Amino acid sequence: MDGSALDNATRLFRVRKTCLEMLNDRGYLIGQDDLEETRDIFTQKFSDEPKRDDLTLLAPKQEDPTDQMFVFFPNEDKVGVKTIKTYAERMKSEGVARALMVVQANLTPFAKQAVGEMHSKYHMEVFQELELLINITRHVLVPKHMLLDATEKKTLLDRYKVRDTQLPRIQHSDPVARYYGMQRGQVVRIVRPSETAGRYVTYRLCV
Repeated sequence: MDGSALDNATRLFRVRKTCLEMLNDRGYLIGQDDLEETRDIFTQKFSDEPKRDDLTLLAPKQEDPTDQMFVFFPNEDKVGVKTIKTYAERMKSEGVARALMVVQANLTPFAKQAVGEMHSKYHMEVFQELELLINITRHVLVPKHMLLDATEKKTLLDRYKVRDTQLPRIQHSDPVARYYGMQRGQVVRIVRPSETAGRYVTYRLCV
């Protein structure tokens, strides 16, 4: 789906809904009302011509409310350095170290450089709207993915007496890895249905 046939409100409703589901799947606190929000309720909140700036989200982690994440929706067709710096200042002023930025087109080369340079202080992930029109993890062919924490990873490696580098791999750039915000070195548990065993479990290392 390229989204070109969708009106602007429907497009932004779908994109924002996927962002809410993504945050929820990453362990951020998202209300059930937000997850079940319909297009009609969305347009009641934001009008039939939503302004992208009004769609900004800020969600706390369920396990640690001080760990928060912004989701920004820039107005510009092509985001430049000025917008990146504006968002970085807002993150700094509110004590937030992580953000998603949903853009309409690729960043300018200088904006990409700016995102990379601030990575040590502020971690900003960039998604294009087209990537978020549907939630890929809800597709019937995409198996369930669950990130292991450090303790679970150690338990797994000890149980099978292997190093993490001996596990099958998933690329950091893989769409599902990006959806879950996987970092290099993390291990994900993948559960697939199996006609013989009921389910088939594998583990992959993000590289």
